[in-house]
Amino acid sequence: MLNLPVPVVTIGLLIASNIFMTFAWYGHLKYKSASLVLVILASWLIALPEYALQVPANRIGHGHFSAAELKTMQEVITLTVFAIFSVFYLKEPLTWNHAVGFAFIALGAFFIFHKWG
Repeated sequence: MLNLPVPVVTIGLLIASNIFMTFAWYGHLKYKSASLVLVILASWLIALPEYALQVPANRIGHGHFSAAELKTMQEVITLTVFAIFSVFYLKEPLTWNHAVGFAFIALGAFFIFHKWG
């Protein structure tokens, strides 16, 4: 991929895949009057590109990152994308308790990525 470093490609693909998945999982919440079957079908169609990005992200990143590190990156990116989505698309505020919870998850990421001697 244009000879970009593995971390750049991996993180970029994970961010892109998470944007699709967030819309697949939560985008329909603004359309409560839409039929559930239609919402499920639309979500599947949105999720397909997510998988087309997620699988290469993990394939490219594995070896440079461990599986645990890839999963941790996925979760941190998911929360970041979701926080932005929640505020700007769903118009729901993030409160102090959300920030504290996200901070604990970030602390967990620190423990996963820190090289312990």
